[in-house]
Amino acid sequence: MAAVNALSSAQQTVLSYVCRSHAALQTFEQPPSYTEVNPDSDVKLVCKIYNKRGHCSWQKDNKPVGMYPKKYEWAGSQEQGDCSIWIRNATLNFDDGLWECQVTASEFTTGDALTSPPAKLVVRVAPQTPRIEFNGSHVLPGRNVSVRVGNSAVVKCISRFGNPPANIRWLLGSEDITAQANQTNATEEDNHRLFVATSYVRISANKDLHRQPLRCVAMHESHSTKSQDAEVRLDVHYPPEVSLTGTPTSDLEENVDRVLLACKADANPPAAVFWEATDRGNELVSSQETLQFLPVTRKNAGRYTCRAKNEVGFSPPVTVYLDVKYSPRVVTIEPRVRTTTVRLGSSVSFNCTAEGNPEPSFQWLQRMPTSQDTVIIRGSQAELVVHNVTYEHQGEYVCKVTNVIGGTERSEQSESVSVQVKGAPQVLRSSAAREVSVLRGQDAHLKMVVCADPKPTRVQWHWGSLAVDSGANSGRFQAEELLQEEREDCYEAKLHVRSADLVDARTYHLTVDNDRGTDTHMVLLAVRGEHEARASPKPVSMTTLLSVASGCLLLLLLLVLLSVYAVRREKCCFARRGDFRPADLERLDRAKTKRLGNHEFDIRSEKSDVDSTSGKKTPRIDGSNNTVVGIGPDHHYGMGLDHQSPLPAHHRIPQHITAGGSPEAMKARSSLISF
Repeated sequence: MAAVNALSSAQQTVLSYVCRSHAALQTFEQPPSYTEVNPDSDVKLVCKIYNKRGHCSWQKDNKPVGMYPKKYEWAGSQEQGDCSIWIRNATLNFDDGLWECQVTASEFTTGDALTSPPAKLVVRVAPQTPRIEFNGSHVLPGRNVSVRVGNSAVVKCISRFGNPPANIRWLLGSEDITAQANQTNATEEDNHRLFVATSYVRISANKDLHRQPLRCVAMHESHSTKSQDAEVRLDVHYPPEVSLTGTPTSDLEENVDRVLLACKADANPPAAVFWEATDRGNELVSSQETLQFLPVTRKNAGRYTCRAKNEVGFSPPVTVYLDVKYSPRVVTIEPRVRTTTVRLGSSVSFNCTAEGNPEPSFQWLQRMPTSQDTVIIRGSQAELVVHNVTYEHQGEYVCKVTNVIGGTERSEQSESVSVQVKGAPQVLRSSAAREVSVLRGQDAHLKMVVCADPKPTRVQWHWGSLAVDSGANSGRFQAEELLQEEREDCYEAKLHVRSADLVDARTYHLTVDNDRGTDTHMVLLAVRGEHEARASPKPVSMTTLLSVASGCLLLLLLLVLLSVYAVRREKCCFARRGDFRPADLERLDRAKTKRLGNHEFDIRSEKSDVDSTSGKKTPRIDGSNNTVVGIGPDHHYGMGLDHQSPLPAHHRIPQHITAGGSPEAMKARSSLISF
């Protein structure tokens, strides 16, 4: 037990010694650290020891340093653990390097000697002005770094003979692109205490970067401005792009407007501009930026392409179309003869060719040979074909071509082509009234226009059984000689009926002959009595007309019913009484026929007159020899009147009245009427 206690005491003594020893160990409270100083300036290297018991010393670049007044001096109290020193008038050669703070052991047995990690003391040396290199060559400030668009440029910035090495930053325009750069530092070959800083940056060239400044900024504390820089400009080479000015915005009129086109090229290096005529196989028309036509003509019309070229390539083409407007002009007209003769009823064609821009429209105009120079539009195409030619197609024909330039109509007419129509006579239906109406006792004037070439050989008015040749008269009827109308080969035929009576109301025919044929047309003469003249019709409303019509229908229906009733009643009466039979009616009819036997000729004559009004052939009695001449049927063309009932219902003459009958016939009619 005593031995155990003795061992325990010894262990306690050793433990107590060890604890006291550890409690007395010295350690770094603040070791020296990286420090920079400007040349010829003082700098303090801090080194503080906790529980310092040894002696302080310093070592530079693994060599001990002694304390020298005004060079190396203690900066604090070593007894209090401050081993810091002052370095006076720091210089690169003597003071720049790695410094270590050392403390000897407190006792030889403790082993607590201290050596700090090397701390770099940098005696600053301002680096040279940075410079920029490209493709191994120094680029002078303000000069260019040339690179083709789409390529990358690797630009190098070098800052030499600095201590410490400069920190290099890059600015492209106003943008900091340092993050895209890579910097390396190395000692100078001839002075290992100085450094060269090298930074590389890669720039992808595009057109927008052209002429942008690129700056290399070397940051260093030794400079009064803390930095120095070098600047160059990016010279981005790109192919040309062209833009066009002066493109016309309105119609260009030949020999009036001027054209000045300017083709501007955006390119680096500058491009050569040239103009080509696309429509002429890309013919070179100008090697200048401007293309001008003073004034412009139709020969200048077409597509023009502007292009530019430099060492990088060609520009995309820019095309402009010059649409030169010019007034229309008739080039040819067919037939080429000034006068053409056409057979009546045949066809004739005309053809007109013209030039103009815009494409002209066509009109064929017929100038009628009248004092008013009436003009008729016959067609609106380049070709005009007239079928079934009539005398109304006779006249001067011209081709009129028209277009519009700048909102103004421009036109030209060709020389005229005269059309002469030859053939049978033709009564112009359009010139004849369908009906001529006069009061009883007034003179009636019937007229028609007839055209014929050759001139008519016979012109005759006829009605019923009577006929009057042109220039002759018969009683109250007078046919004038043909009167030349203002239209060529056209004549006016007139028939005058003096003191027109009701018996004169009928259809009158005009027949015209020449050696080519015959034509006939008719006109209706309506003679109104005095009571008709006095009964001036008044406008009747549609409501009144409908009411009257409804009343008439009801009245007619009532009369029909009464008639049916009366007939049935009469038959019944005849059957009952037996005093009158239908056979008695037949005997009565035969008795009347015998008494009228002497008047059958007049009835037949009247029938002939009626037939003549309905268009049937009627014998004509010539006044000279009383021969019977047949009258041909009416001939019609184009717009002629169709055969129709010659008189309206209220103008029809009773069948027993015949115009121009003999006195004997009139007496027979009177006896018939009295009968």
